[in-house]
Amino acid sequence: MPLFTLKNINFKNIICYKKIEIKADCATFICGESGSGKSTLLKLLNGVITPTSGDIIYNRENINTLNPIALRQEVLLAGQAACLFDKSVKDNFCTYHSYRNLDIMCNEKIKHFLKICSVNLPLNSMCNILSGGERQRIFLAINLSLGAKVLMLDEPTSALDDKNAHIFMQNLKAYCKEKQMTLIVVSHDSAMAEQYADHIITLKGGGGNERE
Repeated sequence: MPLFTLKNINFKNIICYKKIEIKADCATFICGESGSGKSTLLKLLNGVITPTSGDIIYNRENINTLNPIALRQEVLLAGQAACLFDKSVKDNFCTYHSYRNLDIMCNEKIKHFLKICSVNLPLNSMCNILSGGERQRIFLAINLSLGAKVLMLDEPTSALDDKNAHIFMQNLKAYCKEKQMTLIVVSHDSAMAEQYADHIITLKGGGGNERE
């Protein structure tokens, strides 16, 4: 059984998906031209937005029947904007964890997640003075540390150079595989998708074509 199944989804008569399936414990890349509904698909999967018609099944249950807050914690979406506070790297981790009522991480665990995302900065570094790429990697590290079952990333390498983008994707995929975490990535980079995806869904005019 797929982890997600979307059937006859219509969103405001703009985006339509006849049928899309996403497998568990895999890295699925969502590709397609601009306006094909890639980012919209992620928002539909964790209930940030609701389809005009159609059904979205998650773990054999219609997401309309699930607690929306619990769903968004389990199916976590990290958007393109790095939503960080004007605090230190460590304080940003602590703040996000406190919002989830999670234990505050020790320095070593924070450094572990930063290393996965190719961040080599002191924990007392102030996030408001960092580069866009550094902020994005810190934000991704925080989201990875929250322990979701499904991690959805919207263009996670858009602010990274090629070297850091590949290091990040290698580390991220290895970590998700180790933790049996389902990874769903929206990417405009077809070469990146070919290299790191277990499955690719290409959206064309609101439809989806799957391949492995």
